[in-house]
Parts: sequence; structure tokens; C-alpha cells
Amino acid sequence: MKTMNNFQISGFVVNNATINQFATASIARFGLSVRRTEKIGDEEKKVSAILNIEAWKNNDDAEASHLLTKGTRLTVEGY
Repeated sequence: MKTMNNFQISGFVVNNATINQFATASIARFGLSVRRTEKIGDEEKKVSAILNIEAWKNNDDAEASHLLTKGTRLTVEGY
């Protein structure tokens, strides 16, 4: 079965991730700042937004969590 609601977005981490560890998995919570350009007539305007991200990982794969620090450029993929 094909997954229809995939997304991919890039931006900068707004704050250092808060990481909670459980028995078999960990969750990282952080903000991601994204910006796009809107064109209205001849004028271009930059619009920013901050997305709240929750990333779940198995504890076996959690070694990359230390990279989630403020200012890091990151691409998030999900469904």
C-alpha cells in the first residue's frame, strides 16, 4: 500500500532538543524554523514559521540526537 501523505521540510533548529528516554524508545522535541517567499504583485515578502517537531527513535538508533542543537540546518521527513 502506498503512503499518500508524505512530507519533507528543511529549516533551522530553534532550540536545543529536549530528549526523553523510555525503556525501548526515545523522543526528541524541538522547534524548526522554516521560511518561504511570497510574491504579491512585484513585491516579494519573506514569511517565517516555527513548527513543533516530535521525533521518535529506538534507543538503538538514538546516537544522532546530540546533533539537534540550536542553529543546525535539518531536513525532516515524515508521513
